[in-house]
Amino acid sequence: MHPDGSWARASATWIDPPMVHQGGPRRLWTALERIRHRLNAEGGLPVYGSRVQITPDGVCHFSRGKWSATYGS
Repeated sequence: MHPDGSWARASATWIDPPMVHQGGPRRLWTALERIRHRLNAEGGLPVYGSRVQITPDGVCHFSRGKWSATYGS
C-alpha cells in the first residue's frame, strides 16, 4: 500500500507467474517489476555503492553515475 491509495497484491504457486491485482493512481507492481528487471540485468541496484550527502535538515541525497535520488522531506 502507498499513502496515495495505491495498492498491489500478488499470489503464485511454485514457479508459475503471479496473478497480480493492483489499484490506485500508481502501479506499484509495475514499479517493482522495473526494479527487479534492473537488479537481474545489472546484478545490483544503483543505490549499492552510491554516495550519500545528508543535509542538516536530514534529507539524504544519493548519487552513483547518472543515477540520483532524494529521501526525506
